[in-house]
Amino acid sequence: MTAQLIDGKASAAALIARIATDAALLLETKQVRPGLAVVIVGDDPASQVYVANKSRTAERCGFHSVQHTLGPDTSEVQLLALVAKLNADPAIHGILVQLPLPKQIAANAVIRAIDPAKDVDGFHDINAGRIASGAAHEAFVPCTPAGAMILIREVLGEALAGKNAVVVGRSNIVGKPMASLLLAADCTVTIAHSRTADLPAVCRGADILVAAVGRPELIRGDWVKPGAVVVDVGINRLPAAPGEAKGRLVGDVAFDEVAAHAAAITPVPGGVGPMTIALLMLNTLTSACRHAGVAI
Repeated sequence: MTAQLIDGKASAAALIARIATDAALLLETKQVRPGLAVVIVGDDPASQVYVANKSRTAERCGFHSVQHTLGPDTSEVQLLALVAKLNADPAIHGILVQLPLPKQIAANAVIRAIDPAKDVDGFHDINAGRIASGAAHEAFVPCTPAGAMILIREVLGEALAGKNAVVVGRSNIVGKPMASLLLAADCTVTIAHSRTADLPAVCRGADILVAAVGRPELIRGDWVKPGAVVVDVGINRLPAAPGEAKGRLVGDVAFDEVAAHAAAITPVPGGVGPMTIALLMLNTLTSACRHAGVAI
């Protein structure tokens, strides 16, 4: 069996093109330009790359894009003051504070300070509660699980009812909302994690297997049911081999092994990652449409 490669780059590009068209129409008809403010605190190199990519994509979509870069010694009070200012700014429809934050700042306090109506990352307790209670249509869904669901539906269509889904990982950012979305699609859902007894056996029962645990190549080929759809959310850099400038990027899935068993699989990179940024843009457009009283 050779697995179908689920092309997240192509899906994200198509979605971004549609967002750009809809944003232009919103500006033309309602004089509202979607506004995204991205805040980065400190000098974490990975965060800087992510933020730059998000800002570039926002500009491609025709958004009003603002980036606030704060020093590593920024206090929690200073960051909360900036969030309050962005909450009150009518030109800003989405606020994203890049994680991780320096140790002197409590991330939960900052997330809870963001207006839930501008929480395009979907991390606020109110949005999380709506998703968990089955009201995801009223919430902003975290971008990674939302993007993963689009990719799953591209393979399986809308007929997810009765599928056995296993989510390996229980984070508030990916694992828990992913499970809620699959449950809302009438899947039978298991959340597995580092304390799960006989994790390989649990994974083998999955028609849909989502790996979001942050451990490189944890999921092996013989853990996967033949014909399963495998979504690899992980992104890990292996130590550089002799002669390499830097180690290669891998997911939480041993790709070659798993591809021999699965019906479809997302690559790393090029799978879920591009969809995450595209969904951030979609959430921002949705917020702007809500602000303008336009259905999307």
